[in-house]
Amino acid sequence: MLLETYRMEIFNNECMPGAMTVQCFAHLDQDVSAALPYLNAELGGFSYIEDPPSVTFKMHGKLLTVHGRKIAVNALKDEMEARKIVEWLKREINGAWENRETLTPRYEGMPRPQVIQILKCLPKTNCRECSEPTCMVFATRVAEGVKDSGDCPPMTAEAKQSLDDYMAAFSVGSDGIPW
Repeated sequence: MLLETYRMEIFNNECMPGAMTVQCFAHLDQDVSAALPYLNAELGGFSYIEDPPSVTFKMHGKLLTVHGRKIAVNALKDEMEARKIVEWLKREINGAWENRETLTPRYEGMPRPQVIQILKCLPKTNCRECSEPTCMVFATRVAEGVKDSGDCPPMTAEAKQSLDDYMAAFSVGSDGIPW
C-alpha cells in the first residue's frame, strides 16, 4: 500500500467567507508522486502537471487535486463528505499503484467537453426549467459535470441521447463514485 495515512484540514474559503461550502486539504504522510500518472490514466484527469506532479479531476461539481503530499478538494458540504472523498481517493491511488504494471501512465489531461457542442444539443429556449438563467450557462454546467441531459426538461429524447453520447466520450475511470 502506497498511501497509508494522512491528516485532514477543513476550512472555509477566505475569499468567500459567506459561502455555504468548505474546503479540504489532506496532508499525506507518504509521497504518492510516482502513482499520479497511473491515477491519471485510471480516472482521466482534467489536467495533469508533470513538475511538480499533480492531477486534477472535476467530479460532481468539485475540483479534486492530488499532489505528491497533499489532496485538495473544494465545494464540500461538510467534514463527513470530505472524509468520504479523501478515503475514496486513497483507495483509487493505492489501486492505481498496485495495478501500475497493467496501466499505461498518462502525462496529460483528458480532452474536455466543448460548451458549443453541448449547446448544439439543447433547445436554446432559455426557459430556466433547469434552474440556470440561460442555455449557455446550462451547457457550461454540463461541461463541468454538474448537470446532465436529465436536468433539461424541454430536451427531446433524441437530443438527450445525442448529448449523452457526446458526453460519454469524456467519461473515464471508476465505475462508482461513492459520495
